[in-house]
Amino acid sequence: MDGKKYHFEDMPMKTVREYPKFIITPKGSAWVDGGHPWIYAEEVLREEGACENGALADAVSSKGKYLGTGFVSRESKIRLRLVSRNANDRFDEAFWRRRIRYAWDYRKSVMGQDISCCRVIFGEADGFPGLTVDRFSDLLVAQTLSVGMERIKHMLFPLLVETLREDGQEIRGLYERNDVAIRSLEGLEQSKAWFPLPGLETPERPVTEICENGIYYEVDVENGQKTGFFLDQKYNRLAVARLADSRRVLDCFTHTGSFALNAARGGARAVVGVDISQLAVEEARRNAVRNQLEDVVDFRQQDVFELLTALSNSKDKPFDFVILDPPAFTKNRKTVENAQRGYKDINFRAMKLLPRGGYLATASCSHFMPDELFQRMLRSAAADAGVQLRQIEARQQAPDHPILWNVPETDYLKFYLFQIV
Repeated sequence: MDGKKYHFEDMPMKTVREYPKFIITPKGSAWVDGGHPWIYAEEVLREEGACENGALADAVSSKGKYLGTGFVSRESKIRLRLVSRNANDRFDEAFWRRRIRYAWDYRKSVMGQDISCCRVIFGEADGFPGLTVDRFSDLLVAQTLSVGMERIKHMLFPLLVETLREDGQEIRGLYERNDVAIRSLEGLEQSKAWFPLPGLETPERPVTEICENGIYYEVDVENGQKTGFFLDQKYNRLAVARLADSRRVLDCFTHTGSFALNAARGGARAVVGVDISQLAVEEARRNAVRNQLEDVVDFRQQDVFELLTALSNSKDKPFDFVILDPPAFTKNRKTVENAQRGYKDINFRAMKLLPRGGYLATASCSHFMPDELFQRMLRSAAADAGVQLRQIEARQQAPDHPILWNVPETDYLKFYLFQIV
């Protein structure tokens, strides 16, 4: 030996591999070494071997170092999505069965008794790039946003159902919610349909009932927002319930009424939930009746921006707790500045309408609005409103939506509870 120390991971790859190779730039290799599973098209120097769209390929540095294996997407800016960095992995049914089991075991550990409605697979955070699977009681809902996952879903979905049923979970169907425009970036068509599962009859209706935090909701997996219901705010709703006792609560962008109903169950004196969608308001009212809370909660169809403007300009203080849970104001970096203005407007007006000692819950569900920018917006809104914010809690998404620190896209939900002083 020449006396130098060699590290195996720094040496060129010698093993003969069955997959085509994508040779990656030094910049792209450093990005992957930092832990991110995405390799962009601009970081691919060349390809060695033919590779079909959605098939597996190896990523290799310009010096021959093995970086990982992932699914190729010919139509996306993200050319390769890594699923493993272990050169010994074989991507057969046993591999994906293990990965499903890891994901489910994690949910059982972090969610405890709350596994009857939770996110079972959260894309890259669980090693399934571009795949989301939510569980609503006895129904699963899948959203497939990458061509690689689309290619193997006929193997994955039966394995997933089999894994849960073997663990004693009742699952009677899996519905695909692939009605999202982002699929076009992968060259995939939009669709909604039941996925045929071996040994199971197709359910008659795409509707089920869930119980979250002791509150019952009807979930329409075919027509509801996203996959049917927003699960990521589960424990943030509990945090609101703990503060709601005897308070007059305004729940803005109420959607199906989840924050409003949690506040009512927490002992609020009166709750008003507001949403611009009449269909959402009607569903929220049904949920209130189902939980015998219709005497406490009043749902109204109204533009939240107009309502907050009117209330903030009034001398009356009809509410002492305001909840702001808007939809994502930005879904790309180009519109972040406009989104920031929208967030500031609603937060400024909420702070203005609240009395001293009142409470504010405020959230952003866009990962393009990073926490630092969201905090800066809140400070600016408070300064303009002439109030100070006493932070009670800073929270994020529920742990069934795990955050990978090396993948910032998985860290998207900001949720703050303040007292106005």
